Amino acid sequence: MVCCWAAVPPVAAKAQIMAIVSPMAHRLDTERLALRPWIVDDAEAALGAYGDAEVARWLAPAMDQVNDLAAMRVVLQQWVAEDARMLTPAGRWAIELRPDGRVIGGATLLPLPPEDEFEIGWQLHRKEWGHGYATETGLALARWAFDQGIEQVIALVRPTNTRAATMVQRMGMEWVGETEKYHNLRLQEYRLRPGDLA
Repeated sequence: MVCCWAAVPPVAAKAQIMAIVSPMAHRLDTERLALRPWIVDDAEAALGAYGDAEVARWLAPAMDQVNDLAAMRVVLQQWVAEDARMLTPAGRWAIELRPDGRVIGGATLLPLPPEDEFEIGWQLHRKEWGHGYATETGLALARWAFDQGIEQVIALVRPTNTRAATMVQRMGMEWVGETEKYHNLRLQEYRLRPGDLA
């Protein structure tokens, strides 16, 4: 589920990411961010991303814009219940700024049929684009996956989402090609392996 974000300068992408990972993926900490499980009380902050049409239009799998606080609560309840059944390293996280605890979006690391690849994704409030948070989040998720023995992660980008394509490339992801095998959409596939993080 890759969305809209701006790229961080290449040097910052590597320098800012020193993920401190908790054993069960309950929380992933980076220099500026905390990725932690969603709670239903995050609905108002989550609506800032998932209720924004400009964010929702880039999501893969396609997800309708969430229209109100009650609907966002229902979505979060569903995610919390699904996360309780997922096996490590899969999960969904709220992205929180560490200095003030403000939730600025969400992140996912989910198994993706048919080959059970692991897809990373993130969705940020529009006002948070351009600060390198997506890169920091993506690298933290990749490191978490690799620490759990996953051999590669992929990101799927809608072909017209040039901001996302630039960002995943700055993260070190390699373009694989266009595919229609995921989410019933034509998407660009990128991959990252542990050796790409060097």
